[in-house]
Amino acid sequence: MRRRELLAGVGSAGVIAGAGAVAASGVPSVDELLGRESDQPEPEEPLEVETVDAPGSEAGTATVPASDRATFVDIFGTWCPPCVEQMPALAEANDRIGDEVLFISVTSESVGEDGSITRAELADWWDEHGGDWTIGLDPTAAVTERYLESGYPSAAAIDATGRLRWSESGVKTADELVAGIERALEADP
Repeated sequence: MRRRELLAGVGSAGVIAGAGAVAASGVPSVDELLGRESDQPEPEEPLEVETVDAPGSEAGTATVPASDRATFVDIFGTWCPPCVEQMPALAEANDRIGDEVLFISVTSESVGEDGSITRAELADWWDEHGGDWTIGLDPTAAVTERYLESGYPSAAAIDATGRLRWSESGVKTADELVAGIERALEADP
């Protein structure tokens, strides 16, 4: 009799632990049950980014991620030496990818009359370092918070459905950047 009670107690503890895991983590997907990793994070809501009049960029807005194509986001700061070092590889990657992707660099620096840098100074910095694609402002750091990997510079490639397909931080070669962007292009519907 004691053996049955012991087994029933152990079984009950297992059921309670399993229920707690489901309550904490949700019901596992088929991929998780079969031991396969899912590379399909849910798409994020698009964010509106103010763009700056600078070489390769026009004043206005851009949606990140774009709704009609893959998006590449570079997160940088004008105060960041590795970000300056990254600029030639970004320029080469942009040239190689072309208009197939929304290619945008975003800074969360305080830009404007009251900021640490003015729009004119940002445009001059952009020109001086070979920027020739869309540059955006992220004053609330919403884009930065979403896509900053672990430090500056950070890069992220998002497919046309809004799913993040690749992200890394640190200085990358043009080949590494293009390979990340191609992951988003390959996943496009």
